[in-house]
Amino acid sequence: MTSGASNDLADGESREVKGSGSRVYTLQRLGPVYSCTCPAWMHQGFAIERRTCKHLKALRGEEAEKLRTGGPLAQRTAAALGSVPAPAPAPPAFSVGLGAGGVPSLLLAHAWENDVDPTGWWLSEKLDGVRAYWTGSKLVSRAGNTFYAPDWFLEALPRDMPLDGELFGGRGKFQWTVSVVRRQDRSPAWRQIQFLIFDAPGHAGLFEERLRAVEELLEARSLEHVRAHPHVRCNGVDHLREELARVEGLGGEGLMMRKPGSRYESGRSSTLLKVKTFHDAEAIVTGHSPGAGKHKGRLGALECDLPNGTPFSVGTGLSDAERDNPPAIGTVITFRYQELTSDGVPRFPVYVGVRLDATWPPGAEPAKVEGASPPKPSPAEDTSRDARIFVKNDGSWEITLSGASHTIRERRGLAVKTVSESFAGAAAAWRDADAKIAVQLASGWTELVDAS
Repeated sequence: MTSGASNDLADGESREVKGSGSRVYTLQRLGPVYSCTCPAWMHQGFAIERRTCKHLKALRGEEAEKLRTGGPLAQRTAAALGSVPAPAPAPPAFSVGLGAGGVPSLLLAHAWENDVDPTGWWLSEKLDGVRAYWTGSKLVSRAGNTFYAPDWFLEALPRDMPLDGELFGGRGKFQWTVSVVRRQDRSPAWRQIQFLIFDAPGHAGLFEERLRAVEELLEARSLEHVRAHPHVRCNGVDHLREELARVEGLGGEGLMMRKPGSRYESGRSSTLLKVKTFHDAEAIVTGHSPGAGKHKGRLGALECDLPNGTPFSVGTGLSDAERDNPPAIGTVITFRYQELTSDGVPRFPVYVGVRLDATWPPGAEPAKVEGASPPKPSPAEDTSRDARIFVKNDGSWEITLSGASHTIRERRGLAVKTVSESFAGAAAAWRDADAKIAVQLASGWTELVDAS
């Protein structure tokens, strides 16, 4: 055990503290995640990065814990025992455009298939970022999950105008952007993120009027990190193709076309079209194929299914780090492809990244399978793996690997059951754990994501 500052833990540090009676608990920090082995921390029904307890508060201070966890937490276990009242959830300060559970009713695009004359439509670059919706009080994702941006990032945004846009870290930086915005520690890396706004859903006017309102609002505030996304009028198909070639030549993803004089509407609409040389789509990871040659001992390709069940493999577009630490089985990914074969299989699929707040199948109720912490690959020489925790209703399910065995700890209410299994080798233990995790995800369990 290491030692550090008296009022905080260094990254990777652990420290023992005295509990009631003769009990001793261990505090630990891994990146932005602080944990404690006390029952109050272990039995909270929150994601691990949002849990706290009296021992962490005593060490770091009430205000530091409040800032880290995003505000006061409702302690479910304590509330169930009657020691504290369960607080009622606060309604959003501005709810226009929000559906059940705080999920924003966003305008979504169809693909342009050369069937619409683009003359007069508005063109903008299709951003390789993370869709974000400003409710008037907070930034949320497509599934209604909060983005924990720093106060300085949010303080100048309007309290009376919902905004639809993209959190953008730059062309070709999709995975890096995701890694920043999914964290809950309000990282200094937000200094490199822009909120590029392309619509104002709460405004009743036509598209041009909504865009003008956004531009006037932001001109008055003069913010470097919040901007109106630029649009230009299309002069015809030749102009569209020239602009597409220019953007893709700069490393951009493609173009968006917005119909002039259109209203903001929920769901997929023919008034918003995306234009790309390559198509993109979503798939769910169903397996990991081992690599050969220079990739021997790590991932070779992701085995995936399309929403209609068509199987295929994605073996290109993955970095060395992603091959060493691939998306888990059950994770939803985005990939690009040139066209579909006569059997409906994507040709030349290229991995883009894990989808943040994706749903599976597409259009289903939001499920956070995409937020699963990506596991390590499963070569025989790998002997350990961190615990992965899943929740459903008032229960939790944890699995921890160590060498050629794994341990499952399941909690239902206050009842806890622990089962350990041993296998012929580490690889077999990994395979069995992945299969059990896939069953949990398919049964509606949600993984608690380590935000590091």
